[in-house]
Amino acid sequence: MSVNKQDLPYRPCAGVMLVNFEGKVFVGQRLDTSVEAWQMPQGGIDDGEDPQSAAIRELEEETGITEPHLQILARAKEEYYYDLPDELIGKIWKGRYRGQRQFWFLVRFTGTDGHINIETEHQEFRAWKWADPDQLPEMIVPFKRKLYRDILKEFRDII
Repeated sequence: MSVNKQDLPYRPCAGVMLVNFEGKVFVGQRLDTSVEAWQMPQGGIDDGEDPQSAAIRELEEETGITEPHLQILARAKEEYYYDLPDELIGKIWKGRYRGQRQFWFLVRFTGTDGHINIETEHQEFRAWKWADPDQLPEMIVPFKRKLYRDILKEFRDII
């Protein structure tokens, strides 16, 4: 039985555009793909969890960075959505979602690179780097490029 994509909900998610004092953005290269794709930290919101708490939790789970090394600069004015490509529907998130609805936060990293450790308990990244914000849309998987352009446009003046 095939699932109609339109009948599936969006997965609630929080994302972090983490910027250093040079205006560069943290990106990690996912472990679970062979594609040369980098992304900003993001993840699901647990039941009963508010988006900002989820964003900070996900950031720590994926980067090892703790709250004392963070300064929240902004929250996106709206939720952002993306749909999975048809070939991924039913293959990830146990087939329960059509894509994600995301709350994004712009966060200043006040620590040093020594405070970053991607080899966490639930490691998601094989590598990380600081990237020029303008390069972000070309670094992500194609189906998330518009989302990254929109987030970048919203946070550009604050970075």
